[in-house]
Amino acid sequence: MAVNNREYLVLPRRLSRMREVLARRQKDLVLFMDRVRNEHNFSALIRTAEAVGVLRIIYGLVEGDRVPINEAVTQGAHRWVFLEETRNPAESLRRLREEGFQVVVTWLGAGTLDFREVDYTRPTVIVVGNEAEGVSPELLPMATHRIRIPMVGMVRSLNVSVATGIILYEAFRQREAAGLYEESRLSGSEMEEILRRWAYEDVIRERRR
Repeated sequence: MAVNNREYLVLPRRLSRMREVLARRQKDLVLFMDRVRNEHNFSALIRTAEAVGVLRIIYGLVEGDRVPINEAVTQGAHRWVFLEETRNPAESLRRLREEGFQVVVTWLGAGTLDFREVDYTRPTVIVVGNEAEGVSPELLPMATHRIRIPMVGMVRSLNVSVATGIILYEAFRQREAAGLYEESRLSGSEMEEILRRWAYEDVIRERRR
């Protein structure tokens, strides 16, 4: 269904803000959450990813788990990204690699790079894992890079939402320096399709609640 500007159900100022935000969305920077179960972490990850322009977040949960979104933590950020559940994380990552994405996996084991050594201006999916166990072993063969955040303290790991925030903002820094936020990464038709959802379908859905 085509929707023109006169049919959008938001004020012009709101619509202008949506267009401004979409012009900076990075459709080739994807966050992949593997079995992140804590609702504060899950929600904080969404909020940080949205803040740096991530458009798409893929997540896999333990069977039977509900999507642990806490709206007090996301502050509405979950409304402005595409959340996609996967039942087969390894297959999802394999498809992303076939599409030309590098798969950057956080890992505390051997054979890792300093996270700052990765070129995040390339199409990139950042994979972060469960709070206690990290990324599932079956996902490691899908990695093009395994990364670590250097630490010099007695504790050798960070909370997953903190660690991911550090990595995402390194990606943001590199992409901003390369000018990737200066021109829209979305085509005109992609932008209009998202606006139809944000400024029309979602508004109707909210009114019916």
